[in-house]
Amino acid sequence: MIWTYLLAFGAFMAAIGVGAGAFGAHGLKDRLTPPELAIFETSVRYWMYHSFGICIVSLVMSRIENWYMKSSAISMILGALVFSISLILLVFTGNRQLGAITPIGGVFLILSWLLLGLGVLLHR
Repeated sequence: MIWTYLLAFGAFMAAIGVGAGAFGAHGLKDRLTPPELAIFETSVRYWMYHSFGICIVSLVMSRIENWYMKSSAISMILGALVFSISLILLVFTGNRQLGAITPIGGVFLILSWLLLGLGVLLHR
C-alpha cells in the first residue's frame, strides 16, 4: 500500500515547509533583500502546495491505484524538489543560472496535476 507512505511523505514535506516558512519570516527577513525574500517565499509556497498535493494523490491512490496515479506522485515529488530547491539555491548562492532549472520543476508539477486528473477520469 504505497499510498500510506505517500501520505506520510506529504505530511513530512508540509512540516519542512512550515519550518522553512518560519525560518524565512523570522531568520531571513533581515538578511535577504526584498526580491530574494520573495523568491524564498515562492519556493516555500510551492513546496507547501505540493505537500498537500502529494497527500491528495495518496488519498486518491487509496481508491484508485493505476499508472497515472503513481506517475503523478513521482512527478509531483520531483517537481517540488527541483522547483523549490533550485530557488533556494539561487537565493543563497546568488547564482542566477540556477533559475534556468526552476522551470523544469514547474513542468513536472504541471504534469503531475494532469496525470492526477487523467488517472481519475480514465479509472474504470
